Amino acid sequence: MSNQFQDVIRKAYHAFNERNIDNCLSTMQEDVKWSKAWEGGYIIGHEEIRQYWTRQWAEINPKVDPVGFVERENDSLEVLVQQNVKDLQGNLIFDGLVKHVYTFEDGLIKTMDIELVQED
Repeated sequence: MSNQFQDVIRKAYHAFNERNIDNCLSTMQEDVKWSKAWEGGYIIGHEEIRQYWTRQWAEINPKVDPVGFVERENDSLEVLVQQNVKDLQGNLIFDGLVKHVYTFEDGLIKTMDIELVQED
């Protein structure tokens, strides 16, 4: 796996933090499967992601920054993410590390899942 996938991920997170849904979706397959951490379950495709994020941003203000990458044996990419979530008044809801795991197809994100970060 090359740095190409890390570049795709960085572009996606930057666009997410800028609330630029179209730029973020340009990093994903049309039928991307995406974990809904905020609501639970999964969604499929660009339109469901657009609706999910629009609902999410109407209630909370998340910011996510990749801080580490680990290539896995199954050709997935584990991304350690610093996540900071505030309510719309600026009160802190969560600040910590989460693990996002991606698969790719034709250079674009195919799936995103979330795993717990193991504490030492």
